[in-house]
Amino acid sequence: MHERSAGPRRHWDIFCRLVDNFGDIGVCWRLARDLSEHHPVSVRLWIDRPEAFFMLQPGLRGQTLPLALGHIEVREWCEPFAPADAAEVVIEAFACELPAAYLEAMAARPCRPVWVDLDYLSAEAWVGDFHGLGSAHPGSGLQRHFFFPGFEHNTGGLLREPGLFAQRDHFRNREQARREFLAALGVEAGADETLLVSLFCYENEALPELLALWTNGDREVLLLVPQGRALGRVAAFLGQPDLQVGEHHRRGRLRIQVLPFSDQAGYDRLLWMCDLNFVRGEDSFVRAQWAARPCVWHIYRQDAGVHLVKLDAFLARYCEGLDEADARALCAFWRQWNLERSLAEAWPRLAAALSALQRHAQRWSDALARQTDLASQLVQFCEKRL
Repeated sequence: MHERSAGPRRHWDIFCRLVDNFGDIGVCWRLARDLSEHHPVSVRLWIDRPEAFFMLQPGLRGQTLPLALGHIEVREWCEPFAPADAAEVVIEAFACELPAAYLEAMAARPCRPVWVDLDYLSAEAWVGDFHGLGSAHPGSGLQRHFFFPGFEHNTGGLLREPGLFAQRDHFRNREQARREFLAALGVEAGADETLLVSLFCYENEALPELLALWTNGDREVLLLVPQGRALGRVAAFLGQPDLQVGEHHRRGRLRIQVLPFSDQAGYDRLLWMCDLNFVRGEDSFVRAQWAARPCVWHIYRQDAGVHLVKLDAFLARYCEGLDEADARALCAFWRQWNLERSLAEAWPRLAAALSALQRHAQRWSDALARQTDLASQLVQFCEKRL
């Protein structure tokens, strides 16, 4: 469902608590926009950290919540939670636990709302077996359905708005547009053989060694670092107390430039521009795959190494059809990066495989796009239960 249907709009509530700095709010904001722009849905987005939302919307900084933005209303989720009328569809993002007062409002509706627990993305095999299952909530008797994003036909798919690939390819095919984009950020692109890399990751003990490898490497690297948690490690490598937006530094074959935290459309273009993207969490990870460029995923750390199981599950799927040597190079680097171990051997092998990984990233993106996107699947799922 990519066109708006005729008829009245459904009313949806999306609840989001911030866990991974910007990953959770990033997913929920993209979902709210997709639903309101491409489906007959009005969204009320409840968030507990307004400052994170305004980071994603630089043009709105200085304003306060609530905010009405087209068919989206952004509201602050405060405790104690003020009573609110329950919507027809309620999305509980990433098991954030709905407020007790809101649960009471849901139970009081003459027609019970459709309640969906939108879970984290995973490539693990069990996800398809549990996707769409329901469970009665203790106490209220309300039915909660579990909705799992994923990479297979029996999952909820991935967020992908209509026309995304056409925008991406149009941007890539216009050299002038790409140069203007970099110029607006104050970035001088450099020679054609320069490796353009974006870095958006968590704190990582392996980063200084990687910066040193690039400094002493045989190819110029232009590293673009948006504001975020990686900046502290980059500053320490440069011997600086901190780094500010707009700063640029050179060490040997490495050039580093600090970028502002952009809106989501700007970040997408950054991913489309670069030859290699370091991403983290969920939102930037999915967008890197739609960028169809080689990427390195810094997965959100979980207790008992659970995140490494998820990492390996994705790598097993992603590397299907990839040349064995190139797959080994990719897997070795991703694992060393996430274990925060030495990259001295892993980086040269990954660098040698980048051309093959570029072709594979395009094939992977094209194959994933055969799935129905997540917002459309959610709408179809909920309409059957209303």
